[in-house]
Amino acid sequence: MSPTHVFFILWITMILFIHNLGNVEGRNHFHKKHKKISTAPEPPTDSPDPEDPPSPPTNTPTVPSDPYPNDPGDSPSDCAVFDVTSFGAVGDGSADDTAAFRAAWKAACAVENGVVLAPENYCFKITSTIFSGPCKPGLVFQVDGTLMPPDGPDSWPEKDSRSQWLVFYRLDQMTLNGTGTIEGNGEQWWDMPCKPHRGPDGKTVSGPCDSPTMIRFFMSSNLLLRGLRIQNSPQFHVKFDGCQGVLIEELSLYSPKLSPNTDGIHLGNTRGVGIYNSMISNGDDCISIGPGCSDVDIQGVTCAPSHGISIGSLGVHNSQACVSNLTVRNTMIKESDNGLRIKTWQGGTGSVTGLRFENIQMENVRNCIIIDQYYCLSKECLNQTSAVHVNDVSFRNIKGTYDVRTPPIHFACSDSIACTNITLSEVELLPYEGELVDDPFCWNAYGTQETMTIPPLDCLREGLPETVGELNAYDCS
Repeated sequence: MSPTHVFFILWITMILFIHNLGNVEGRNHFHKKHKKISTAPEPPTDSPDPEDPPSPPTNTPTVPSDPYPNDPGDSPSDCAVFDVTSFGAVGDGSADDTAAFRAAWKAACAVENGVVLAPENYCFKITSTIFSGPCKPGLVFQVDGTLMPPDGPDSWPEKDSRSQWLVFYRLDQMTLNGTGTIEGNGEQWWDMPCKPHRGPDGKTVSGPCDSPTMIRFFMSSNLLLRGLRIQNSPQFHVKFDGCQGVLIEELSLYSPKLSPNTDGIHLGNTRGVGIYNSMISNGDDCISIGPGCSDVDIQGVTCAPSHGISIGSLGVHNSQACVSNLTVRNTMIKESDNGLRIKTWQGGTGSVTGLRFENIQMENVRNCIIIDQYYCLSKECLNQTSAVHVNDVSFRNIKGTYDVRTPPIHFACSDSIACTNITLSEVELLPYEGELVDDPFCWNAYGTQETMTIPPLDCLREGLPETVGELNAYDCS
C-alpha cells in the first residue's frame, strides 16, 4: 500500500472518530436516561383485539402525493432527543405533566430532527394542548409510554376547550409514532355525545356536543403517523383538517362497540393520504371521508366492529361538497353496522367521483354496499331539488356475509340527481345466518354489472339518464 493511501485511511479514521465523539456528547446533553419507577399506575386496560385480521398487502402502494420522502425515524443518530422527564414530567399518572411536554416541544421545535420523547414505563397526564409550528424540519413526537387526559368531564379544567385534546397545528414534516399507548379515558364522555345514539341498554339517547376529539392535525403537511395504540377516545380518535400529504400505517385504534361518535380516522379538506395495515375497532365510522378530500388510498385495514368506511356525510345545510379519487382495497369489515357507505344530505351540491372499492371481505355486516342520498338525523328532512352528484363508483371483488336485517346492497339516489356510472363486478354476498330476505334496493341509480351479482341486482338501470347534461352543473371544477 502506498504512503498516500495510508495517509488517506488515517485521515478518514480520525474524522469519523471526532464526528462520533460529537454525536455522543450531543446525545448525552439532550437525552436524560430515565429510571423505571414502581409507583406508576398500570396503563389502562386494553380493549380486546378483533379476531382474524386479513393478511396485509405484500406491496404497500406509494402514497398519492409522496408526503414523507425523508422519514426522520431512519437516522436516530442525527436526532436531538428531548426526554420530557428532563423537563420535569413525573409520569405517575396523577401529576399534571402538561408544562413539561410544552417545554420539551418548544426545545425540539427549534432544532432540525428534534424528538419529543415520552419514555416507556411512565404514564403521563396532560391537559388540552396545542402543539403549534412552524418548526424545524423532521420533528418527531415519540410516545413509548402512556399519555392520557384528565379522567372525564368533571376533571376537565374549565379554562380548556372541550372540543379537542391534543392538537398539532401548522406543521410540516412531522411524525407522531412510538410503541406506547394514547389513552382517551372516554367512558364518562360517552353519555354526552354530539348526536343521538344507542346507549348501553340499547335505547336511543342524546346529549350535548361537548366531547373532545382525541388527536387533531390542523393545517399541516407531510405528516407520518405510525405504530401507536390509540384507544377509548371521548369522540373522534384521529382527525385531519386542512392537511396535505399524510401517511398512516400500523395503527391500532380501539373503543367499545357502543361508544358513540368514536370515529377511528376522519379526513376533512385533506389531500394525498395513505392509510395502511391498521386495526380499527370502535363505535362509529371506521374511516370517514368528509368534504374537500381527494387522492386517498386505503389498504390492508381491518374494521371490526365499526360503522364501516363512510364517504360523508356531505352537503349538509345546502353546502357544496367535493370528494374524488378514493381507493379502498384488501380490507376486511366485520360485525359492522355498515360496510362501504356514501351518505349525502338533500339540498347539497358538488360531486363524489372516482371511487374504487376492491378486494373487500365482509363478515356479518349490515348494509354492505350502500348509497344513501337521504341522510338525515331526524324525521323532519324534506326532499329538495339539488343533491351531491354520485358518479364513477366501482365495487369489485366484494365478498362475504351480511346481516339479514337489511338488504346487502342499497342504492337510494336523489330523485332529481341520479347516481351514474356505478360498476359492479364479482360481488357475492350471502346471508350470515337465516335465509335471503329483501332483494337489493335501487332508486334512480344507473350503471353496469360486469358479472352476475349475488344476490341478483335487477334494479340497477343501464346507460345514463336523459338529464345527464344537467348533472355536469353539479360537478366540482
